[in-house]
Amino acid sequence: MGRALGGLATVLNLLSVLTAAIAICYPSSVTARVLVLVLAVLIIGHVALEEVQSRRSGEAPGLLMGKVPLPRAATTLAALAVTVAHDRSWWVVAVTAALLGLIVVEGAVRRPVVNATPQAANVPGWDVVLPSTPVANTYFALTTAAVSLLSVSATFHLTQVPAAVATAATLVAAALVGKQSASYLMARNRFERELPKIMREIAPAFAFHWQAPAGTAYQATMWLPYLDRIGTPYFVLVRTIANFHEVSKMTSAPVILRVGLEDLDPVICPSMKVVFYANTAVRNSHMIRFTHLTHIQLNHGDSDKIASVSPTFRQYDRNFVAGQAAIDRFAKHGVATLPEQFEIVGRPQLEHVHQAAQPIAEISKPTVLYSPTWSGFYEDSDYSSLSAGKQIVQALLARDCTVVFRPHPYGRRHRGNARACDEIIALLEQHARDTGTAHVFGPAAETEMSVVDCFNASDAMISDVSSLASDFLISAKPFAMTAVSAHGDVFLEGFPLARAAYVIDIVKKVAGGLDEALDDMLGPDSHASTRNGLRTYYLSDTPPERITERFLEVSRSYLA
Repeated sequence: MGRALGGLATVLNLLSVLTAAIAICYPSSVTARVLVLVLAVLIIGHVALEEVQSRRSGEAPGLLMGKVPLPRAATTLAALAVTVAHDRSWWVVAVTAALLGLIVVEGAVRRPVVNATPQAANVPGWDVVLPSTPVANTYFALTTAAVSLLSVSATFHLTQVPAAVATAATLVAAALVGKQSASYLMARNRFERELPKIMREIAPAFAFHWQAPAGTAYQATMWLPYLDRIGTPYFVLVRTIANFHEVSKMTSAPVILRVGLEDLDPVICPSMKVVFYANTAVRNSHMIRFTHLTHIQLNHGDSDKIASVSPTFRQYDRNFVAGQAAIDRFAKHGVATLPEQFEIVGRPQLEHVHQAAQPIAEISKPTVLYSPTWSGFYEDSDYSSLSAGKQIVQALLARDCTVVFRPHPYGRRHRGNARACDEIIALLEQHARDTGTAHVFGPAAETEMSVVDCFNASDAMISDVSSLASDFLISAKPFAMTAVSAHGDVFLEGFPLARAAYVIDIVKKVAGGLDEALDDMLGPDSHASTRNGLRTYYLSDTPPERITERFLEVSRSYLA
């Protein structure tokens, strides 16, 4: 109930109004003097508490300027009333009036600062400098300090000189913030006016449109190097500030941020022919409305997950897919599509995957990659085996395997899965200390190594229903898949790639058939021929050394 009504902020607002009223009516009373001091302390405590909570949740430092304006203004008025009751100096009134004005101006200046967004990166001469959040927060800190000093002086009948000094310092900070905001607005407006001209100068043949939650940069990183290799000018169109900051670090191509639907018209220029996409984000439809362009969905992986047959794929002119399996999957799930909507291009990201050098049974101490997926947004897309992950890893250690542990980038978003990841890492750390085995986990496996690096470092893999399973086919190495959302024949029917895998059934956090699956995978490898047969079905018949060229040839055909 309290949270719905505004919680501590509402209490603070009510108390500030009450304090101002009491101070104006009874400026010489002890109650007024005490309330002024208490209110100043509560203001600082409230802001500090919010900051601590945001830091604990992992949020970046936010904008403080403009927060709790009513309590700060009311405290200033109350302190003035109490002070004037015993000191009618004109300069005290002037300082207080200036401080009140600065608090009011904070709210006006906050809007351009909080709404300031980068416009472009890697476009020479068009960097729009944003107002500084630290400077804006200094402005807030100085006004709050001045209010506090004013309150202390009023309560104890001390000199107001410290409050006057803080107010003077605030004037300097306010002028700096105002100048930065004005400069930003002018530069942004100039950029907006010139954007059509800028786009004509870039002359992009295509755009790569990317909108995704923060922390999913892998969707873009897997495609940007191959878009570069097409060899024609292009730009990256991002839709959120988080995406802008992430992708700007990954590419030398122009990156342009356009947040709203109405912001897109200026980036459409005569040279553009194609827009590529790497996911099915909602804002993709904002670009698809430009019907004279060809819209091509690349996706960020191919698997038998239900998300791979979403009807939203039908809105694209073309879907570039790894193999025939991706096309047949739609028909299997009753999602009507047209044959001409698909182009089989293989998976260029697999060009550097090493082939199995020898049968795994001949490797005395195999290295096994365990790469579980995440739990998805919905129950029907939860394919993660992390609930049984520790047991799986223990079984690998019992077989004297070296383990590479690489969970999905979203693997820790689910509290239970995050705990499972920590337990697995602790287990591998302890085993490495006890035996000297060079297990790979943490940043070494998750960020320093790519997926392909992990493939090449491993002799076999355990994964869930994910694109990693089909990608691993190109290596000709054995792999296991966990059955989480379905079991037995139902699992094999729903996820046909499992015919080439050693299936580990996860039921009630117990890995069913784990020993049998691992014994076969690491020994006779009875599914070797099945894997070889499905490789073409899932990844096309293009040899690894030609797989990138095929993608580039097909892409260029739409830009001709």
